Amino acid sequence: MTAGSWRSAPGTRVVVRCVLYYAVLVIGATLGWHLLPHEATPMPASLEALLGLGADLGEQPAAAALDEITLAVTVAVAMSAAALLSLPVAWVYLLTRAKRGYQQSVVQLLVVLPTVVSGVVLLVKYSVALAFSLAGIVAAVRFRNSLDDSKDAVYVFLATAIGLASAVNLPVATVLSIGFNALALAMWYTDFGSSPMELDGRIAERKLQRAKQLSRTGTFVARMDEEVLRNMSNEQLEGLAERAWRRAKANNMTTEMPAVVVERTLRLQTADPTALRRVLEPRLSEFTRQWRFGSLDTGDDGAVIEYRIQLRKKTGPDELLTLVRAAGASQLTSAELV
Repeated sequence: MTAGSWRSAPGTRVVVRCVLYYAVLVIGATLGWHLLPHEATPMPASLEALLGLGADLGEQPAAAALDEITLAVTVAVAMSAAALLSLPVAWVYLLTRAKRGYQQSVVQLLVVLPTVVSGVVLLVKYSVALAFSLAGIVAAVRFRNSLDDSKDAVYVFLATAIGLASAVNLPVATVLSIGFNALALAMWYTDFGSSPMELDGRIAERKLQRAKQLSRTGTFVARMDEEVLRNMSNEQLEGLAERAWRRAKANNMTTEMPAVVVERTLRLQTADPTALRRVLEPRLSEFTRQWRFGSLDTGDDGAVIEYRIQLRKKTGPDELLTLVRAAGASQLTSAELV
């Protein structure tokens, strides 16, 4: 692969896009954190927990209820982060997913699902009543869309994990997104888990041996008798025998029929037939598939020479006449192909 084609490859474009995207995302979040006046204005405890600035996850006390504005801001931050961290996952899925069985709904699900999960988790985190209500709602909802590939299920599981982490700890969600995409791209580039060449060679050799055995008439007839003919009725066997007999006769007729050879007549008029034949006949083998001399008639207006020829597959009548006129330019009066 050349340097230009490597740069323009779809995989390279996705990798560069993901690296730049994550860099802009991390740098933007860092600059935003330093520019916010969080030292003068105390940050709500919900946002501190979301950004991983509070106590350890195992030491956090039960979450207290929040006022509506604080809860709305926290949910908005979590949902936005979930959507931003899920977008590169969708890019990697588009690159690594085979076209067979591809579903656009799965790509959209990878972006929408983490956003919804993060918002719902934050709602139930700060409301026990909503937690019990959500359990009843989820039990009543049934998802009828099936996934064709096990890899799709892994991506959906990852989207759920990013949504959960976005509602609990954004740095963890960032690590999940970056780590999974790096691993998926590495496995896709190296074609990890593909069938070894030695195994492919042995499988191909076995298939070839089986094909050779089936190509023998006796083996093929025995297999047909064992797997097909044994279960057929007498009427079906008689009909099949008649059809087979007609097919054999038709094949014999096709095989024995000689190829149709089309000969055409090249008629040339000239004042000097000897000079024309001396110039033209050495070139006819180049212009035609096969040729033979037909006749020579002389008269007051000159002589008429006829050749019986077979045209080449790639040479048309007009092209042949053009070549003949060019070869016998000075001696030829007229030329036609009939």
